[in-house]
Amino acid sequence: MNSKQPSSNFALKGFTSIQIGLYFLLSSYLIKIILEGFLIDDNPMGMLSAEILEYMITSICIILFIFSSLALFFSAKRRAKKQEIPLWNSSSKSIFWKYLASFLVLFIALIFLMNQGFIDVITPIFLIFYGFILLLINPKSNQNIQIIAGICLLLAVICFLIPNYWYASICILGIAHITYGIVGDK
Repeated sequence: MNSKQPSSNFALKGFTSIQIGLYFLLSSYLIKIILEGFLIDDNPMGMLSAEILEYMITSICIILFIFSSLALFFSAKRRAKKQEIPLWNSSSKSIFWKYLASFLVLFIALIFLMNQGFIDVITPIFLIFYGFILLLINPKSNQNIQIIAGICLLLAVICFLIPNYWYASICILGIAHITYGIVGDK
């Protein structure tokens, strides 16, 4: 057993970041296909009601959260086993509760905005919250995570100005995660 000071096992590094980036790309693509299909007359998605469409998109977002969380968890489990430290040390528990609480607040805010009809601000608000969450849950906030958070803020401003830029923004966020996973500190 290592006698090092407890550190958090939950970190956005390497393959985990690549996975999360791929999940963002896949989710945004699925949402785009669903929305485009809804607008095309001959597409079967055009027969769906707006409520079903909302449930489908919300489900995709929840699945994105679950898969990303599982990627972080299994990465942390491997890291803890490799370093021979307990998975749930005090630092990991603190990060976990911050992560869970911040995403719960994010989901509540997004669902509230959706129910109030503020569809155009959902992506910018998500990007702003996500950037702050990255900084909040990363105890040793390094420069690369700060760059991703800055990208989120910049994309949020662009999405406020150009609401149709949501798909490109989420794709850029996914690419930023993939890039961080490839070149980030290992």
